[in-house]
Amino acid sequence: MGKIKNIVFDLGGVILDLDRDRAVRRFEQIGLSDAEELIDPYHQKGIFLDLEEGRIDRNEFYRLLREHMGKDVAEKDIDYAWMGFIVALPEYKLDYILKLRESYNVYLLSNTNPIIMGWARTGEFTPAGNPITYYFDKIYTSYEMGVCKPAARIFNFMMKDADMNPEETLFVDDGKSNTDMAAGMGFVTYTPANGEDWREALNEILNKR
Repeated sequence: MGKIKNIVFDLGGVILDLDRDRAVRRFEQIGLSDAEELIDPYHQKGIFLDLEEGRIDRNEFYRLLREHMGKDVAEKDIDYAWMGFIVALPEYKLDYILKLRESYNVYLLSNTNPIIMGWARTGEFTPAGNPITYYFDKIYTSYEMGVCKPAARIFNFMMKDADMNPEETLFVDDGKSNTDMAAGMGFVTYTPANGEDWREALNEILNKR
């Protein structure tokens, strides 16, 4: 059992508190009648999945969504619907992550899209004006890597790129299929509930290692 050297966090449901139903309602309000079917808290479908896996870019997503709905909708309204996922960003989690960086390599591995990350990579991400890049040694996103969790390929890419030994890495993700895959590859894992304060649980794991 090697000492933990790396910690990898998921974004939505772990750092950001999510409300999938609110996002669905917002998309329905702008005219997406099958939002309930297309939008998933862990793994999107259709053009939503295409966006998260980088097969289409932001502008192509806007175009295809308008085509799918059969109406012209402003980009800002589509972005507003996407941002419906995000309920809160507890600052205590970010403070804790900064503390962890004093002793560990800290990474983000997220199934996400350029609309959410376009916001997160700006000073609007936190009241302190810090972008998400301020909190992590490196950020790995599904749309930039061309694959979503729980595919082994996304983990393999991250491990190679960061020179990461899974047995020395704690992976924190609220999606059980994601932590199951990671555990099978040798990672130490923790699966919090959406919105959970997981600091004590992580301290317990890290103190044992």
